[in-house]
Amino acid sequence: MSSPPFGGGDMPAVFPDWSPYQDLDSAARAYLRDPEVALDSLFGVLRGAAVLTFTLERFVNEVNGVWQEVVVCDGSRLVLWHGEDVAPGDGPVGAMTSSLRVVPLSTVTEVGCRRRLSRTPGGKVQVDSIDVYLLLSSVDDAPVPPGVGEDESRSVLRHDALRFGKTLDDGGAGQIARLEDFSRVVASLVGRPTL
Repeated sequence: MSSPPFGGGDMPAVFPDWSPYQDLDSAARAYLRDPEVALDSLFGVLRGAAVLTFTLERFVNEVNGVWQEVVVCDGSRLVLWHGEDVAPGDGPVGAMTSSLRVVPLSTVTEVGCRRRLSRTPGGKVQVDSIDVYLLLSSVDDAPVPPGVGEDESRSVLRHDALRFGKTLDDGGAGQIARLEDFSRVVASLVGRPTL
């Protein structure tokens, strides 16, 4: 599948499946529109650290265009790359943002994974969607809603969380399984001493 760099042109709503690829480089090149941008940012931080697990996401937003995300766990950190097309009028045509966030695993206080199960016509149980969250010790920096006073704002503060989801329609069974594996690996590391 060929695509123009940085968002020019139409993008299909269904993307190639990254789940068969066990290494980050191959998965990113199969799935992301801008793999070079993502990999350059990620490998600049990883600097040879082992990639224990990762997950990828991409969708088309009607306002901004393509939204892309990669989350990598190297055993002591989560390294998150996010790329998003700039909305029309907010920059030159075809512009995108590229951002990187590093979250120490020591700040993950809880890992949650909810699977929705259904039965096939033959009676076999299958996972048809998965939602994963990683609760962080940091506080969400969302602005206080309008009309909420300064004293009341303290009760509105929430812990920051990272959320990921896949369904049979959005990603398929392979990506559901890979996201579940991602959550299990991260959960197995949370609370352990880091090296």
